[in-house]
Amino acid sequence: MKSGFYTTRGYEILNLSNNNLTSSMEDYLEMIYRHSRVDGYIRVNRLAQLLNVKDSSATKMIQKLGELQLINYEKYGYVTLTEQGREIGEWLLSRHETVETFLKLIGCENDILAQTELIEHVLNEDTLDKIKKLNSFFKKNEDIMIKYNSFKYTK
Repeated sequence: MKSGFYTTRGYEILNLSNNNLTSSMEDYLEMIYRHSRVDGYIRVNRLAQLLNVKDSSATKMIQKLGELQLINYEKYGYVTLTEQGREIGEWLLSRHETVETFLKLIGCENDILAQTELIEHVLNEDTLDKIKKLNSFFKKNEDIMIKYNSFKYTK
C-alpha cells in the first residue's frame, strides 16, 4: 500500500514528471534572469561564479535549459533568455523575494538567504499567494506588526 508521503527528492521527481523544473534548474534560471535585467545576457563563467559551481556544471545546466527552450546559448557566447524563460525567471525572482520578505517580517535574522533558497523550492502557488497576502497584511497594518514584534520575544 502506497502512502501519500515522499522524500524531498521523491517530490522533485513527481514535479519532473509534470514537466516542472528541478530546484537546480530554477536556481540557474533565476540567476540568469537577475543578471539579464542589467545586461540582457550572462556568460557561463559569470553564471558559474554567481552560483558557486564549476564552469562545466554551469555548461551542462545551460544545455538542459536550452533543450527546454528557456534560454538561447552558443558555445563560448552569451546566454540569453527566451520569452518563456524570461517569464519563468521573473516569477522565480518574485517567489524568492516573497519568501525573503516573509522571513524578515517574522524576525528571522540568521542565514536568510540559505533559508529562502531552501523554502522557495517547496512552496506551491497557493501557499505562495497566501504568504504574499500575509506580507501585504503586515505592511498595511503596522499596529499588528508592532504587536507581533512585541509578542515574538515573550516566552
